Amino acid sequence: MGRLFIEPLEGRVYCCGCCGAHLASVDELVSKSFHSRAGKAYLFSAVVNVVTAAKEQRSMTTGLHTVADLYCNGCMHLIGWTYIWADEPSQKYKEGKSIIERTKVLFSKHEGETNDYCPLSFDMSLDSEMEEDGC
Repeated sequence: MGRLFIEPLEGRVYCCGCCGAHLASVDELVSKSFHSRAGKAYLFSAVVNVVTAAKEQRSMTTGLHTVADLYCNGCMHLIGWTYIWADEPSQKYKEGKSIIERTKVLFSKHEGETNDYCPLSFDMSLDSEMEEDGC
């Protein structure tokens, strides 16, 4: 097996709730108004430190989409999915963007973080319903 590479982000970031790996910059957040199987979710224009699974078609509340599940590169926990293709013209804006489930992330309140993981102080008010899932 190869060496694990985790790309650190600077500034305020969303991190994996299990291992702390950086997943997305706050600047990449498109919307907090999405929903997933586990509840609320965030739409990002770009994510890092993820492994993309095989594409599959899913029928969602907004229509038929081709998506690929996303796993954290640090701990391999399922964190969301990325939109590959949308059937409905009104949903095309999602293509190339990624959903991360709110219960799977923590938010760093600190500016200027350059280490590989979120700081020990998180804004837990964003995610009070976070569950212990074996991390």
